[in-house]
Amino acid sequence: MPRETLVRPPLQTEFDPWLRLWEGYNSFYKRSGPTAVPAEVTRTTWARFFDATEPVHALVAERDGALVGLVHFIFHRNTTMLGPTCYLQDLFTDETTRSQGVGRALITAVYDAAQSEGGTRVYWHTHETNETAMQLYDKIAVRPGFVMYRQDF
Repeated sequence: MPRETLVRPPLQTEFDPWLRLWEGYNSFYKRSGPTAVPAEVTRTTWARFFDATEPVHALVAERDGALVGLVHFIFHRNTTMLGPTCYLQDLFTDETTRSQGVGRALITAVYDAAQSEGGTRVYWHTHETNETAMQLYDKIAVRPGFVMYRQDF
């Protein structure tokens, strides 16, 4: 019998369980040691989730009273649409719950949040080597063929 996954906003008292997932996410993308996300950025990111003036949002997945996943997303304007666009920036599930519907539940919740805000699109990026996640993404979204470029400063 599948275990129930509850997707909801995090509570301010859940910094430590969220941080465990956040550190797992960053570790997955090799952001540790000299390339680690600075503690100040982590604390500021957490604070933004609870600031109503911020476009940055978070949801967590809970199973049996424990946080097992997170998703962060940002609403922004778009030059080709009237409604806001939603960028799903971070998605991570605990290794023990992978391939059990947690990622799908988190993405679906972001779809719902975007639609409730009048949004017409949710989009995200993943690394080309993240083949496991792409198996899910290919089932629930369209890969439009765009290639990302960036310049860090």
